[in-house]
Amino acid sequence: MAAKTKEFPLLQTERLRLRQPRVEDAVAFHQLLSIPEITRYSNWPDAPAKARTERVTRWMGKVFGTGRGCAWIIEDGGSEAFMGIIRFNEIDKASKWAVIGYELHPDYWGQGFMTEAVRAVAQCGFSEFSLNRIEAWTLPGNAASDRVLEKSGFQYEGTLRQKAWFKNAFHDFRTFGRLAGDRME
Repeated sequence: MAAKTKEFPLLQTERLRLRQPRVEDAVAFHQLLSIPEITRYSNWPDAPAKARTERVTRWMGKVFGTGRGCAWIIEDGGSEAFMGIIRFNEIDKASKWAVIGYELHPDYWGQGFMTEAVRAVAQCGFSEFSLNRIEAWTLPGNAASDRVLEKSGFQYEGTLRQKAWFKNAFHDFRTFGRLAGDRME
């Protein structure tokens, strides 16, 4: 989906800077995905190969230009330290919806950083990408991510039983959605 502007949407919040991924971010991204707590509740493989994280980082750096997604590196607004990644993994242009995903380094958990990033990306999706709906899923047991989504205005919509196969098992997806017209509490 074409954004209203052809320029990458750099986002700034009170404490964060969200910028376009660069090839050199592959090292920090690989280190992040090598932390078992990061991949535990995701479809990322445990300890993914460095080549895979390099490929995904290149994809994240280019996907905005394709109109099929958008990814941001989450940095500390002051020090510009790498904190994590957030992205629209998929954008459906015709139906005006996207799927959001994210990972945050455990050093930053429990401080509201991911809620701040999700809110900023959702607002960008509605205003710059003209989305009507943003979806997310979590795995059962990932209460922290459920809270992030709920604090960011997403509503729990139900569980899709055995939705996907990864890590040698079927997994239920807890689905969440936020519409452009939904009010933030």
